[in-house]
Amino acid sequence: MNNHNIPASVWKVNVDVLKGFLVFTVACTCVGVVYMQWTYIWMLRAEMAEITQRFRPLDTAGHEGGMCCDAAVCYGVSCYHRFPERRKHEGGRDKRDVTEQGKRRKRRHTEQHTFLHLVPVSSQSYNDHDTTVLSWALGQSRGEGLQVSGDTVTVEAQGTYFIYSQVLYKDTTWVMGHVITKKLKGAETKLMKCLKSMPSNVSQPLNTCYTAGIHFLESGSSLQLSVPRKSAELILTAHATFMGLFSI
Repeated sequence: MNNHNIPASVWKVNVDVLKGFLVFTVACTCVGVVYMQWTYIWMLRAEMAEITQRFRPLDTAGHEGGMCCDAAVCYGVSCYHRFPERRKHEGGRDKRDVTEQGKRRKRRHTEQHTFLHLVPVSSQSYNDHDTTVLSWALGQSRGEGLQVSGDTVTVEAQGTYFIYSQVLYKDTTWVMGHVITKKLKGAETKLMKCLKSMPSNVSQPLNTCYTAGIHFLESGSSLQLSVPRKSAELILTAHATFMGLFSI
């Protein structure tokens, strides 16, 4: 069939039908989109209602206790912006907490670093034990964990201590030295020894012996420094002969 023979009126009817079909198709598509959006909004509303119902008890308890415990908090969102005066109060409390923590750390630092530095007062020779024992006076100290009385240092607070000592000898014996002994419940333990050869071919031999070490000291234990020579010749000056210990 030849298209050139179709009357113009028939072409006009076909075009009108096509336009009507396109309008109907667009209208149906719009209605479908609107329906899908309305369905999605309805589902979101249902979920929000369920969440609100689920967390309503927490919200009620939070407001009764003066706290912010709504759904935003439960999902990790801070509500401090809703209460600026509370934020200011909490900031002040945080500063006080930091200050208190600093004070506690400072107290612990002071308590843990008890120390004692002793200077010589006199020496006592014991012929039956062939020893010379030094008596001490307090040079410097901090804390109440260590006490000195005469030739004995008593440990009040047990712990690990760094112990040091030095003695200046002017004895003619070829070897001199000293021992630090710990006494606890009748038992004696030699903690440290120091030996030094004395110079020869001099009229007044002089030499120092220094020793140090780390030891655990029990509460109630005592320390004593002695020279294993009777009538040992020592120089008892604070800068040359001394003893000390501090907690670590």
